[in-house]
Amino acid sequence: MRKIRKNDDVIIIAGKDKGSRGSVLSVLDDRLLVSGINKVKKHQKPNPVKGESGGIVEMEKSIHASNVAIYNAAAKKADRVGIKTLEDGRKVRVFKSSGEVIDA
Repeated sequence: MRKIRKNDDVIIIAGKDKGSRGSVLSVLDDRLLVSGINKVKKHQKPNPVKGESGGIVEMEKSIHASNVAIYNAAAKKADRVGIKTLEDGRKVRVFKSSGEVIDA
């Protein structure tokens, strides 16, 4: 079970965007694509076949999962994630600080 999933609200804890918050767009192995985070400029050649114009394109790149933490809205800060098994056998993610269940 992954500790950080798609559509989770995360906060950046290391790197040039430290302290920024965003939502996870996709999970790629140990890297995450977070909205509005790790923006880079790419110089792109024009491709007339695809109808793309050339120029400098700003895009989001992935960030390593160790550089983000899930955002706890109740505590208004970053938090660690634990995994707990419920009575019915389901595994759910919980905040380590409060024990509150993340997944309903």
